[in-house]
Amino acid sequence: MTRENNNSPGNAAAAGNPGRMHSVSTETTQLIDLVLDYSRRRMLSSDTPLDKPESEATLDRLAAGALTEGGIGAERALALFEDVLAPACITTDHPQYLSFIPTAPTKAATAFDLVVSASAVYGGSWLEGSGAVYAENQALSWLANEFGLPATAGGVFVQGGTLGNLSALVAARDHARRARREIGAAMPTRWAVVCSAEAHSSIASAAQVMDVDVVPVAPRDSGSLGGEAVRAALEEYEGSVFAVVATAGSTNFGIVDDVASIAALKGEFDFWLHVDGAYGLAAMLSPLARPLFAGVEHADSVIVDPHKWLFAPFDACALIYRDPEAGRKAHTQHAEYLDTLTQMSDWSPSDYAAHLTRRARGLPLWFSLATYGAGAYRDAIGAALQLAQQIAEEIERRPHLRLVRRPQLSVVVFERDGWLPADYEAWSARLLGEQRAFVTPSSHAGRTNTRFAIVNPLTTFEQLTGILDTM
Repeated sequence: MTRENNNSPGNAAAAGNPGRMHSVSTETTQLIDLVLDYSRRRMLSSDTPLDKPESEATLDRLAAGALTEGGIGAERALALFEDVLAPACITTDHPQYLSFIPTAPTKAATAFDLVVSASAVYGGSWLEGSGAVYAENQALSWLANEFGLPATAGGVFVQGGTLGNLSALVAARDHARRARREIGAAMPTRWAVVCSAEAHSSIASAAQVMDVDVVPVAPRDSGSLGGEAVRAALEEYEGSVFAVVATAGSTNFGIVDDVASIAALKGEFDFWLHVDGAYGLAAMLSPLARPLFAGVEHADSVIVDPHKWLFAPFDACALIYRDPEAGRKAHTQHAEYLDTLTQMSDWSPSDYAAHLTRRARGLPLWFSLATYGAGAYRDAIGAALQLAQQIAEEIERRPHLRLVRRPQLSVVVFERDGWLPADYEAWSARLLGEQRAFVTPSSHAGRTNTRFAIVNPLTTFEQLTGILDTM
C-alpha cells in the first residue's frame, strides 16, 4: 500500500531519528508481522487456557525492567506479554468463564477490532469519520428496530453500561429542566430517579455524579419491579422524579422488570423511562425470550452492551434515544475549536453522550452482523437461554443443591446445602487453580450462593454438570 521509505534498518534504529516509531521500515515490518502472527494464533486457538491472576510480587519478578530508555525491542516485548502478562489475565471468552457477565466475541468481531485500530478511524464526528459513523448508525438502527423503537431513534456506542446509564440520565434531567422552563414551572429542591432496589450499581453511581437522589423501590417476590410499586414512589415524590429506570435483565439474577406496567404510568405521570438492558436486552432478539420485554418499545432511552451477549469485544455499550435530539441538546460540547462541528447538522456521535474523543467501537459489531446475519445471533442467544433452563433442571434434581430462583434469561443462581461463605471461596479458588472453571461466590438477601452466567455458545451442558460434580 505504501512504499518503504528511505530509512534503512540502521538509520531507523539510530538515535535522534524522531520518525523511527512511525516510519514504514524493515523494523516496523518485522514488528507488525510479529503482532499479527500472535493475534492470528490467539484468535484461531481452540484450546486457549482459562489462565489466572498472579501476585504483584510475581509480576515484579518476571516483568520488571520492560520500560527502558532505549527499548527492549518488539520481539522481547511481545514474548513478555505472551509468556508472562497474558497468562496472568483470565480469558474472559473461555467457555468456562461463568462469573459476572462474560464476553464471547465472534471471530469476525475480534478480527475486525484489529482493522479498526489499523485504519486510524476517528469516531467522534461525521466530518472526520462519516463512513464509520454511518456503519455504526446502521447497527444502532437495527438494534432500535429489534427493540420496537421508532425509525427516528438513534444514539451512540459508548465505553460501557455505566457511562451509558449516566449519559441517558443526564439527558433525562436536561429534558425535564427544559420542559419546566418552557412552561415557567419551578424546579424541585432535589431531583430524583426511581429504580428497583435490585437495579445495577451504576444507577446509584450515576446519581452520585449528578448529585440527585435515588428512590429504591422494592420489587415483587419474583424480583421484578412492577408498575404498582413505581406508582407509589411517583406519588410520594411527585414533582421531583425526572426518570424511572427499568432493568431488562439484572446482573445478579437476569430478571426483567415489568416494563409494560411501568410504561403505562407515563400517561399519568411525567417522567423519562430508561431501560437498563446492558446484559439482558440482547435476549429480545430470541423468540424464546421476547415476550418478557413487552413495554420496551415505549422507552425514552435504552442501553445494551454488545461486549456482553451480542458477541463483540470489549468495550462497547449501545445507547439509544427515542428522540436523539434530547441527547444532543444535553451533551453537545461548545468551544471555539469545535464550532466547525457543532454548527453543522451532520450526525456527530460525540454529541450524544458524556464524552468527546471516541473510538469507533461499534464497528466490530457491525462487521460481525454483516458477516453472519441476524439469524446467527438469534440462534446463539437462544442456545444460551435453553442451556440455562437445562442446567437449572439438573440443579433441582441434585438433593444437595438448591435453585435460588428459576432463570428468566441465562443467569442460574444456586446454593450448596450446608456451605458457608468460606466453603464457596475455597471451592471457587480450587476450580480456577485447576483451570476447570471461573465461578465466583455471590449473595442475595444475606445468603451466600454462586451462579452460572451463560453467554458463550461454546459452553456445554457437560461442562456445567462437571462443575456441579465438584460440589
